[in-house]
Amino acid sequence: MTRFSWADAHPLLTEYYDTEWGRPVFDDWLLFELLILEGFQAGLSWLTVLKKRKTMQIAFSGFEVAEIVKYDDNTLNTILDIPDMIKHRAKVESVVTNARAFQKVQQEFGSFSDYIWAFVDEPVVRYYEREADVPVKDELSEAVSRDLKKRGFKFIGPVVSYSYLSAIGMIQDRLR
Repeated sequence: MTRFSWADAHPLLTEYYDTEWGRPVFDDWLLFELLILEGFQAGLSWLTVLKKRKTMQIAFSGFEVAEIVKYDDNTLNTILDIPDMIKHRAKVESVVTNARAFQKVQQEFGSFSDYIWAFVDEPVVRYYEREADVPVKDELSEAVSRDLKKRGFKFIGPVVSYSYLSAIGMIQDRLR
C-alpha cells in the first residue's frame, strides 16, 4: 500500500500519519480534540494546525469538555492573546459552542463515540489508484455534517467532516 504524499511533506505530518491518522478512535476526549483541530484547519493547512496543536491543547484546557463549556468572553480573549495561537475569533468561539453541543450528544447517546460510529456498521475502506481520485467529501460526510450542524456544531461542513471522519478512522481511503 502506498503512502499519501502529504504525509511525507514534513516530519510532523509523517508522525501524525504513522501514529494517528486513520486509526479508529472511540475515546470521546480524542474525538473532541480531533473535531476541534479539524474545524481549525478550515482555510489553513493541516501542518499549520499540527504545529499549533500543543498551544491549542494548553489554551483549551487539554480539550476537557467540562472545562471548556465554562469559558466566558474574558477566557476567549485571553486565548486569542496567546502567542502562536490561531487568531480566528469565530473558530475560538466555536470551541465553546462545540463543547456544549458535544455534551448534549453525550447525554443523549451515552457517548459521542456511540453517536458518531452509529453512522456506519464498520469503517468505510476504499482503494484508489491515484491520490487525485480521493474525494474531499461524500454522502457520509454530508450526512454527518448535516446532523452535527442540526445539533449546533460549528465549522463542520462536509469537507471538514470528511477530514474528521478520515482522521478518526471511520473513512479509510488508501492508495494501491
